[in-house]
Amino acid sequence: MTPALRLNGVHHTARPTWKLEETFRFYGEVMGLPLIHCVSARGWGPEDHPDFLHFFFDSGNGSTIAFFFYLGTEQPEHLVHRPHYDSDASHTAWRVETREELQAWRKRLEDLGVEIMYQIEHEIVESIYFRDPNGYYIEIGTPVRDIVPLDLSDAEVTMRAAIEAERALRQEGKPGLEKIASIYVAKGRMLKAELGDDA
Repeated sequence: MTPALRLNGVHHTARPTWKLEETFRFYGEVMGLPLIHCVSARGWGPEDHPDFLHFFFDSGNGSTIAFFFYLGTEQPEHLVHRPHYDSDASHTAWRVETREELQAWRKRLEDLGVEIMYQIEHEIVESIYFRDPNGYYIEIGTPVRDIVPLDLSDAEVTMRAAIEAERALRQEGKPGLEKIASIYVAKGRMLKAELGDDA
């Protein structure tokens, strides 16, 4: 019997940078991450692929965060990071174990001139948010409670309700989900159907 496949954590995340020194100093000195590897390569694949550096920092627990620096190129307009919710959805979040550690990180960053945009507790984690020299969004968070079985079942029902509501709206020729209330209603109907008179 073939064993079930399972992923074992994130090896690395990677993003482009056109700010070589600033990125190197921010992640090495401000964030305190050790530089552990640097690929220096001629272009790969297509003929027009530029030479590049691909450098990796140890980001903890066997993971790394990496950057591509493309030699002899200018940052294309479509890869300029725009500080808006849709661009900021792609971000890196690190974990610390206590609120005291989170506060110590906040102080360290502020002492080094990094602007903390906000500090928020959102359901299971409290986090601080700031930007790297490229404008990329960064988060450091600490758990405020454990994940419990109710979280797992609620996540499953919420996602099924959202997918069904999205599918139904698209079948009616509508653009899809626009308000969270649509998901709440679909979730309520789903739970009532599953639980019957106990709902």
